[in-house]
Amino acid sequence: MHKFICLIALSFIITFQAQAHKVVASAWTDGADIEGEAGFSNGDMAIAGTIVDVFKNEGEKIGQTKILDDGLFRFTPTEIASYRFFVNLGAGHVANVTVTPDELPDNLREAGVTSTKVASPTTSTGPMPSPAIATLIAKAVRKEIQPLRKEIASYKEKNDLQSILGGIGYIFGLTGIVFYIAARRKESREA
Repeated sequence: MHKFICLIALSFIITFQAQAHKVVASAWTDGADIEGEAGFSNGDMAIAGTIVDVFKNEGEKIGQTKILDDGLFRFTPTEIASYRFFVNLGAGHVANVTVTPDELPDNLREAGVTSTKVASPTTSTGPMPSPAIATLIAKAVRKEIQPLRKEIASYKEKNDLQSILGGIGYIFGLTGIVFYIAARRKESREA
């Protein structure tokens, strides 16, 4: 019995040392391009030069791009469609992120490409910023939000680990109850 308990304790120690991490990927528009990132929830980014396969609509592969030195990838869409980006980070870690037609850059609609998206009416209470200023604002906001996305993914992973450990605790608790009941029945039969 003592060997069994030691084996369980050892397996918990080994489990805690092999902390798992999840693949995190996201994509957004940046001017006329789609920009994205791929990496791990612990903050490690994909290695520069990693291939990103690009698929359109129902899985038609239309090309590739690569992860750059800053951990980001860029792709310029030429028509309104759903674009799926697939990154294989090795050891079974893969990322899929999709950009839907309503998330695509406005330049596609301005170039005369038709879309099924219905434009929502906008109201303005003051002068609109120039396109250059709007682009600078969008880049600044993206730069500030990027670390928050990583923190959220890390938080989700932490909660998943807590759920798993809680489930294991319930299993051990129920097993203990079963052994207790079995021992009590054995005692009552012997008495």
